[in-house]
Amino acid sequence: MTQAPTVSAERGGQMTHREVLEALSGLLLAMFVAMLSSTIVSNALPTIVADLEGSQTGYTWVVVATMLAMTATTPIWGKFADLFDKKLLVQSALVIFSAGSLIAGFAPSMEVLIGARVVQGLGVGGLTALVQVVIASMVSPRERGRYSGYIGAVFALATVSGPLVGGVLVDTVGWRWCFFAGLPVAALAFVVLQKTLRLPVVKREVTIDYLGAFLLVGGVSILLIWVSLGGINFDWISWTSALLVVAAVVVTAAAIHVEANVAKDPVIPLRLFKDRTLTLATVASVLIGVAMFGSTVYLSLYFQRAKDMSPTEAGLMSICMVGGLLVSSILSGRIISATGVWKRWLVGGMVAVILGIGLLSTIDADTPLWRTGIFMAVLGLGLGATMQNLVLAVQNTIALADMGSGSSVVAFFRSLGGSVGIAALGAVLAHQVADAVKSGLAALLQVHPEYADAVSHQTGAVPDISTLPAPIRAIFESAYGDATGHIFLVALPFAIGALIAVLFIKEVPLRTSVKREDELVGEVAPASPQA
Repeated sequence: MTQAPTVSAERGGQMTHREVLEALSGLLLAMFVAMLSSTIVSNALPTIVADLEGSQTGYTWVVVATMLAMTATTPIWGKFADLFDKKLLVQSALVIFSAGSLIAGFAPSMEVLIGARVVQGLGVGGLTALVQVVIASMVSPRERGRYSGYIGAVFALATVSGPLVGGVLVDTVGWRWCFFAGLPVAALAFVVLQKTLRLPVVKREVTIDYLGAFLLVGGVSILLIWVSLGGINFDWISWTSALLVVAAVVVTAAAIHVEANVAKDPVIPLRLFKDRTLTLATVASVLIGVAMFGSTVYLSLYFQRAKDMSPTEAGLMSICMVGGLLVSSILSGRIISATGVWKRWLVGGMVAVILGIGLLSTIDADTPLWRTGIFMAVLGLGLGATMQNLVLAVQNTIALADMGSGSSVVAFFRSLGGSVGIAALGAVLAHQVADAVKSGLAALLQVHPEYADAVSHQTGAVPDISTLPAPIRAIFESAYGDATGHIFLVALPFAIGALIAVLFIKEVPLRTSVKREDELVGEVAPASPQA
């Protein structure tokens, strides 16, 4: 009897280290420009909203619009990655992102800006989903830690440089350049990908699930609109709220029915959820998205409104969180690559996330900056050990043929949680600030009626703190400080829920090939001589 070739001997056509680095350079540029699109405007948003005469609701929607488009389209991009040329898809996402950036840069009003952010979000959704898929197609789960340092460095660079560059641009040439600044990077990424990325295109029958995609986007959009505007444009208990909830449930149920029973090649194959790791990782991703994105996105507003810092100074504060994230992502990636053991890093990371969010829930307008910085560093350490490794755990268990759909499912639900978190916690923040400012100004006028003319601000607006008289400025600073700590407290139970989900994930040894063992066996079996 002739012995069949072993699975471990078959490397599945993996690329050499040099080839991976060359291709990775373009992917990292694409990832950088996607991350930069949100970080570079984070500290500019108060100035943008004030310049375009927007409100706190408008502030929230500038962020939510991108998250909404990115979230709704992520699984569609992921599915396309299983059907079409991945390089062409990444380049298409870069073009869409660039078009949205141009429109945003020339936006004359909040409405146009929000629309442009939707276009940007379409491109960011593609880049977010596709970069992870392409990397998974090139590098085995066991070796991915070898390259996580590069990914962590890009994340750190975008997160730190974005707010700093954005702050400098706002303070010098104006906020519109925050949108133009990413265009050269996008163009460079396009060219580098064209020259370096070489992936085999798997020829297969293409059946696009248009109905499922339409219903999926519709259900997610209606849900996020309800969460974003509830309690502000209409009461939570109202006919408008009820109609939106019913519409979201009906459309989402229709999407699930189409994906399960109608679509030949569904956008989100429901069979993937039979995998325990993917299901638990999805639950954890939703909860992490709510806790992380929903709370941290408003830290910049805290620094500028509660601490009266400039956009540049607020950008410097982000170094605390990113520093912790960079250290833990590189360290955990290297050790996981060397040992193949990953669950302890997920659990430890979630414990640190809970601790960081708990500490940040105690901040207010009087909290010293050094203390807030330490709290942010703790949260960063947790996020660095959690986010990439959660995706790694999923990619380690799913087949290469489903890599696009499986990876994008995790990214989709994390973005969905983030979008809901940003909208819901933004509504909580706006409501609490408005109430605190209203009561504070009423008390001030009873003692100092001479401030009546100065108290003409809408309590729902995002004011320029530096232009307000000292007593009124103190009211706004206190309101933003207390409200920011409160939204971290609201986010804390979601982080605890994510830890519980992670605890139930079963640790599976990291595979050393891009393809799963059953896929490799299927390749070598036909060529094996029969006994």
